[in-house]
Amino acid sequence: MARSFLSAFAVVCFAGVLLFVPTTVSAHCDTYAGPVITEAKQALEKGDVTPLLKWVKKDGEAQIRDAFKKAVTVRAKGPEAKELADQYFFETLVRIHRAGEGASFTGLKSGPIEPIEAMTDKALATGNINELADKIAAHVKEGIKERFTKANNAKKSVDKSVEAGREYVEAYVTYLHYVIGIHSAIMAKGGHAEGAESGENKHAE
Repeated sequence: MARSFLSAFAVVCFAGVLLFVPTTVSAHCDTYAGPVITEAKQALEKGDVTPLLKWVKKDGEAQIRDAFKKAVTVRAKGPEAKELADQYFFETLVRIHRAGEGASFTGLKSGPIEPIEAMTDKALATGNINELADKIAAHVKEGIKERFTKANNAKKSVDKSVEAGREYVEAYVTYLHYVIGIHSAIMAKGGHAEGAESGENKHAE
């Protein structure tokens, strides 16, 4: 149990390193700038729901088709109706998408997507993973080296005093959990639900 909690905590730390700035664990599918809503806007303008069906599981397809049909009908009644219809459909689409991934829906988010998410999308758009992989590898390497150096230096003074010993233990635990977290992230299958669980553990820590 303890190892599982500590590993999850370190995964959150690892995610923070990759994002370059402190952030909460969240997938960008629930942001207005994310790919789901971006495609939804295009689909509504064209009146074709088909491109959006890939974002939901098969058991959610009928609900999306129905919501799309209603949205298209209502948005034709005027600007205000269009805005309300679009908002209704965006929320429905994202909610069902996240439910299919085992994640909760807490509303749509405004603002830009996180840097790591933008880089991930850019890699797929360009068909080149090298820039993303190199940056992640560099940050991971620096993160491990930084924590290792701190723990290794603290170890040299571990027996000088109780306080020095505590400083070593703190540095050692940070180093150990960080590495375990990276390994767990590498070995994990991924998914929104997994990210949500990590986020919960982060707040519980």
